[in-house]
Amino acid sequence: MQILTRTIPPEAEHSLLAAGLHPVEARVYAARGICSATELETELKHLLPPSGLKGLVQAAARLADAVAAQERILIVADYDADGATACAVGLRGLSMLGGKVEFLVPNRFEYGYGLTPEIVELAASRQPQLIVTVDNGIASAAGVQRARQLGMDVLITDHHLPGEILPEAVIVNPNQPGCEFASKHLAGVGVMFYVLLGLRAELRQRGAFGDGTGPNLAELLDLVALGTVADVVKLDVNNRILVEQGLKRMRAGRACPGILALYQAAGREARRASAFDLGFMLGPRLNAAGRLDDMSLGIACLTADNTEAALAMARELDQLNRERRHIEAEMQDIAQAKLDQIDVGDRYSLTVFDPDFHQGVVGLVASRLKDKHHRPTIVFAQGLEGEIKGSGRSIPGLHLRDALDLVSKREPSLIAKFGGHAMAAGLTLADPDGVGSFRQCFETVCRELLDAQALTRTVETDGELDAAAMSMELAERLDCRVWGQGFPAPRFIGRFRVRSQRVVGEKHLKLQLEGQGGQTFDAMYFQHAEPLPDRVEAVYQLCVNEWQGRRSLQLLLDHAHQEP
Repeated sequence: MQILTRTIPPEAEHSLLAAGLHPVEARVYAARGICSATELETELKHLLPPSGLKGLVQAAARLADAVAAQERILIVADYDADGATACAVGLRGLSMLGGKVEFLVPNRFEYGYGLTPEIVELAASRQPQLIVTVDNGIASAAGVQRARQLGMDVLITDHHLPGEILPEAVIVNPNQPGCEFASKHLAGVGVMFYVLLGLRAELRQRGAFGDGTGPNLAELLDLVALGTVADVVKLDVNNRILVEQGLKRMRAGRACPGILALYQAAGREARRASAFDLGFMLGPRLNAAGRLDDMSLGIACLTADNTEAALAMARELDQLNRERRHIEAEMQDIAQAKLDQIDVGDRYSLTVFDPDFHQGVVGLVASRLKDKHHRPTIVFAQGLEGEIKGSGRSIPGLHLRDALDLVSKREPSLIAKFGGHAMAAGLTLADPDGVGSFRQCFETVCRELLDAQALTRTVETDGELDAAAMSMELAERLDCRVWGQGFPAPRFIGRFRVRSQRVVGEKHLKLQLEGQGGQTFDAMYFQHAEPLPDRVEAVYQLCVNEWQGRRSLQLLLDHAHQEP
C-alpha cells in the first residue's frame, strides 16, 4: 500500500481562501478540482439546462403527444437502485404531467438486462403505444427493432456507454455520440429527471397548464438523489446539486413515503440524511429486491402514497437485504478459499466461478474481492438455463468494458454479450465450459493494459491536521457537504498513541487515541478486529457522532499501521 498526499493547486486554494472558506476546506476543495466558491453552490438555478442533452427536444415532443392523446406509456426499467428510482421518477413525473403510464421491470434471472426482444414481447401484452426505457436501452438495437415491428414507438433514456450500433429510436443519453451535455456522469435517474424537465417545458409551450407553470418537479429530487448516489456515478458539480437538493427535502421531512419508510427500516433518521445513508443504508435495501427477487417490490415501495403500505414494503426489503448479506458472506468465503489456492500477487486479474453462486450477488462479491486484492475481478455464476453469467469490478487504470471488448474481439466465440462502464461490467459466456478460456484471455488483456504500478493500492489523503483544526466545528462544516464517487470525503493522516481499544460487534475496533498535541479522540476502525500497536500512523476521517441526542467528535479510521 502506498499513502499519497493530494496535490493542492495554489491558485485555487488562494481563491477559496479569499472567498472566506476555512483553510482546511480551501485545501480540500482545491485538491478536488474546485477553483471557485461558486462551484460549491447547490441551488437549482445552477443546474445545467436540459437543452444541452441531444435528443431531448424530440423526446419531449413525443411524450407531449402521448400525454395529449392519452396514449398508454410503458416504462421498462432496470433492476438496480438506479433503474428503480428512474422508474419511480418516470411514473410519478409523467403522472404529474398528465400521462397514462405503467411499468415493467424484467426479472434478472429470467430475462437478463435491457430491452431484449423477449422483453418487448412481454411488453406488447400491455398494449402500449410508447415504450420508455430507463437506465437501459442504449445497446438494445434488436429489442427496438422488434418493438417497431409490433407497432410500438420507443424512447430510450440511458446513461451507459453505447456500442458500435445505436438503436433506431429517439435517444436521450449524455454519452451518445454527438451529445454536448457538459455532465457525462448523470445516472439513469438523472437522465429521466431531465427528460421530465424537457417535457414540462414543451407542455408549457403548448399551453397545457393554462396560465400556470405546471407541477413542481423538484418534488422528485429525493428519488433522484437516492439513485444518483446508489449508482456510484461521479459526483460532479451537476450531480452534487441534484443530490444536495434531494437530501434537503429528506431532512425537511418532504421525502416520499417510500424513502421515509426505507430510512425507518434501516434505523436511520431522515432529518439527518446524508449521502452515506443513500449509498450504504437505503441503496442496498432497494437493490436487494433486484438481486434476490423482483425489483417490482422496490418500485412499488418508492411509488407508494400510503405510509403504512410503504413501511410494510420497506421492512420486506430490509429482510431481503439481510438474506443478501448472508448469501454474500458465504459466497465471499468460498471465493476466497479458491483464491487461496493461487498466488494472487502474481496475477493481474482474478476470475472466480462456482456453480452454486447466486447470480444476483456476484457483483457484490467481485467488489469485495477487488477491494481486498486490488485486482480487476470477475465473478461468475450459473444461470437458470445453465448459461454462465458474470459481473466484474475494476481498479483505476483498467477500463473494464474496453477490456471485455478486447477479449471479445480476440475470442469471438467466447462472450455472448457484455456491457457496462470503466469500473463495472457484466457479461454472459457463450460456452458454459468457457470460464477457463475466459480467465486466461482476460489475464492476458489485463497484463497488456495495466501497468505493474497500478496493482499497488494507493490511499490518497489531504495531509495532516494541526491540533486546533481537529474540532467539532470543522467536522460539522465538512459533514454538511455531499461526498462520494469522484468527490471523495476528506481523509487526513496523523500519528497517535493508542490509549485503549476493544472489539465491538465482533469485527470492529472502538478506540481512544491521543494526538501529538495531547488531545484525546474517540475513534472507530470498522471491519478490523486485530489489535493495533501502541503507536500508529493512521488515515482517518473527521466525523460527527450522534448518540442519544449528544453530538461528539469521532475519528473514523480507514487504515492504521505501526508508527515509523
